[in-house]
Amino acid sequence: MGFRFPDGFLWGGAVAANQCEGAYNEDGKGLSTQDVAPKGVKGPITESPTEDNLKLVGIDFYHRYKEDIQLFAEMGFKVFRTSIAWSRIFPHGDDLEPNEQGLKFYDDLFDECLKHGMEPLVTLSHYETPLHLSKRYNGWVNRKLIGFYERYARTVFDRYKSKVKYWLTFNEINSILEEPFLSGGIYTPKRELSKQDLYQAVHHELVASALAVKIGHEMMPDAKIGCMVLSMPTYPLTPNPDDVIAAMEFEHKNYFFADVQARGRYPGYMKRYFRENGISIQMGPDDEEILKHTVDFISFSYYVSTCGTADPELRKNSEGNLLGGVTNPYLQASEWGWQIDPQGLRYVLNMFYDRYQKPLFIVENGLGAKDELIKDADGVPTVEDDYRIQYLNDHLVQVGEALEDGIEIMGYTAWGCIDLVSASTAEMSKRYGFIYVDRNDDGTGTLNRYRKKSFHWYKEVISTNGQSLVHFERKQNR
Repeated sequence: MGFRFPDGFLWGGAVAANQCEGAYNEDGKGLSTQDVAPKGVKGPITESPTEDNLKLVGIDFYHRYKEDIQLFAEMGFKVFRTSIAWSRIFPHGDDLEPNEQGLKFYDDLFDECLKHGMEPLVTLSHYETPLHLSKRYNGWVNRKLIGFYERYARTVFDRYKSKVKYWLTFNEINSILEEPFLSGGIYTPKRELSKQDLYQAVHHELVASALAVKIGHEMMPDAKIGCMVLSMPTYPLTPNPDDVIAAMEFEHKNYFFADVQARGRYPGYMKRYFRENGISIQMGPDDEEILKHTVDFISFSYYVSTCGTADPELRKNSEGNLLGGVTNPYLQASEWGWQIDPQGLRYVLNMFYDRYQKPLFIVENGLGAKDELIKDADGVPTVEDDYRIQYLNDHLVQVGEALEDGIEIMGYTAWGCIDLVSASTAEMSKRYGFIYVDRNDDGTGTLNRYRKKSFHWYKEVISTNGQSLVHFERKQNR
């Protein structure tokens, strides 16, 4: 028998507009950085959308959201995390007036969620900076983006204040360090981007995030506004003190983002990093005061842990680890090289809670895998994804352990609750969902939806509030 999770625990799933909606040029939507990145983070940036970009159609959620929300409701979702496509509201990003058709779409989407008893959890900026802001202003390097983001935030807060209680400011805000175009809309190629410009862009995002919290609290007193970071706990590769310090310094680069958003000021270790690297952050006159507007909760993604070492021969990015680090010899990896570490989720929950004493929300966790569509005994198409069930079960058991540790956890939204286009690789074949979408890497397919085995498993987890989870004996990897 598994744990019983707290009453009111927000079970659900998560998607991002740019990976599922499609309709990239319908109803007044402008282009985003995603529309010109057909191969994900590893491929070239194109001048205009090309037919090989699967995200242009996604899974056609824009036209099929009612069908999909119905399936989520069948699983028993209490919350549905999605994002608003900034360029659907302000097509160029610096427009003076919003696009009413875009606003209407999210009205309808949130109404559909609420009709089924599902709270929307909405990310304001999820890897899709309006392309115009990227090309004309060099994305978040330019301070003007703070004002454009403020206008956008005010617009959607005012429009949806009666419908959305939970908001996130930026998705995986710390990923800008490794993927400045994807995460920060920075048009300068990564190899040419100076640390000065990179961390100036970071500062602008942090100010914008705090400004959104300030405005949100003024406009929506009952709303909860959180930050969202990519969590990747870093273990010392060996007990050598040099490796321990290397792991600490590696983790500082990630903690920095949550530190500022949860504590309202720059930490000393980051000021040292700036001094030692010749970085001088240009502050606006009110920036330090604005940063004091801290988030109500910390949300994060968790997929992998990594190791830190001082050994220069080993300090090469492990395949699949978005923020770097070295491979842990005690862990197995997914088909895409992401190391699987359920206990790392309990560890990071403890680390965040000890550090911030704020409620936590796991808003992304899941297994990307190549699923095979088969027919069950009744001839109904399905996927026998026991590997996904075990992955999610083992991670949720560790969430239960963290609850026993006394951690305050608001909820859990499994990533890619319906198959969508991968952010990192722009493939359909890297599937996360409980629901199979019939679309292939070459763009073919009917877009029909089919329940996987994990669909029924997750439905039971939710209906029993976690009691159906199975505790497997922990195996020691040798």
